[in-house]
Amino acid sequence: MSRFLRASLLLLFLASCGGGGGNYSAPRQLDDACAIIRERPQYLRAMKSTERRWGIPVHVQMATIHQESKFIGNARTPHTYALGVIPMGRQSTAYGYSQALNGTWEEYQASAGGRRAKRDDINDATDFMGWYMDQSSQSLGISKEDAGNQYLAYHEGRTGFARQSYLGKPWLVEVAARVGKRSEMYREQLQSCR
Repeated sequence: MSRFLRASLLLLFLASCGGGGGNYSAPRQLDDACAIIRERPQYLRAMKSTERRWGIPVHVQMATIHQESKFIGNARTPHTYALGVIPMGRQSTAYGYSQALNGTWEEYQASAGGRRAKRDDINDATDFMGWYMDQSSQSLGISKEDAGNQYLAYHEGRTGFARQSYLGKPWLVEVAARVGKRSEMYREQLQSCR
C-alpha cells in the first residue's frame, strides 16, 4: 500500500473518531437568550416542543440548562481524586445538557423518552427536563413557571425537595435563586426576539 493511501486512510479514521456526533460547545453569549437561539435555532425548536408536550416554559428550560451544563452537550461532572492525585472516577453519573443521572435517565427512557434517547441530544435533554418538571409539578405542586423551586426539586430529587433537604444547603438555595433570576431575564429577552 502506498504511503499516500496509508496516510489518507489514517486521516480519514482519525477524522471519523473526533466528531462524536455534533457541536457540543457552549453558545457564545450565554446571557442573551436571543443570541443563543440565533446561534443555535435547534435549541429553540427543542424547547418549544418540550413546552407543547409538558407545559414547561422555554425560559425555565433555558435557565436550568444554563445552570446545569452552560449549554455544553457532553458536559460531565469533574473527576474526584484520592490524595489529590489518584483518579477515583467522576463525582456523579450526571451527563449532557440536562446533567441527568443514569438512574433517572433510564426511568425517563422507560416511561417517556424511548430507549434511543440520548442525554447529549438537545431534543431528548429538553424533553427529559419537561418530563421531570411536569412530574414535580404534579406531585409537589410546584408551578411550571417557578424556575427556582423547579431547580431545587431537579437538583435534590422530588423526595429531597419534599423533605426540604435544600434548607441545609444555603449555597444551593442561592443557586436556585440565581436560576430564578436568569429564568426571568431570559423570559423578558425572549419577548423581544424576532
